Amino acid sequence: MNRLFGRGKPKEPPPDLNECIGKVDSRAEGIEKKIQILDNELRKYKDQMAKMREGPSKNAVKQKALRVLKQKKQYEQQVESLRNQSFNMEQANYANQMMKDTQATVVAMKDGMKSMKKEFKKINIEDIEDLQDDMADMLEQADEVQEALGRNYNMPEIDEDDLQAELDALGDEIALDDDSSYLDDVIKAPGIPDKEPGADSVVAPPSKTKDGILVDEFGLPQLPAASSSKQN
Repeated sequence: MNRLFGRGKPKEPPPDLNECIGKVDSRAEGIEKKIQILDNELRKYKDQMAKMREGPSKNAVKQKALRVLKQKKQYEQQVESLRNQSFNMEQANYANQMMKDTQATVVAMKDGMKSMKKEFKKINIEDIEDLQDDMADMLEQADEVQEALGRNYNMPEIDEDDLQAELDALGDEIALDDDSSYLDDVIKAPGIPDKEPGADSVVAPPSKTKDGILVDEFGLPQLPAASSSKQN
């Protein structure tokens, strides 16, 4: 059969959008380089016309400049068209990628839901409630055990009124201990005397100078009569 009808051509893979965007951008960049070359020529013609007088030569240069300017405008239109194509393909590529990501997210969420349902079937709510009740009972029993271990034995019965009265009295004692007003009398008491009684009225005995003459309390020489009377 293959010999009679021949083999069909293998199908070519569909064009990749990223490759198409790259090719269009490359073409646009090539045309932009041509526009730069034309700009340099226009600048040269402009400088020539600025130095020339009106006449046939200047008109010839002007015609060349117009031709270059026309080519530049055509190239600029081509670049704009290519940039628009590239932008549109990028938008389409972005939308396509977003759809793929969304689809992958939905698939992952479905798989996660299936896994949750599978694991949830392994859990029995009644078992959990029974477990909670058992834990509550165990904690209650543990409290009872602690209370039993902390029980006091042979404790005398004490009247609550007596305890209250003792507590009030204890408060009064604490208030008295905090009262420091009794220290005021101690602070205001006179100091301890550092001299003998009547010591201020006693005249100090005369002292001798270097020359052996007796002097009074003012440092003046003492009369002999006064000295003899004091000796008697």
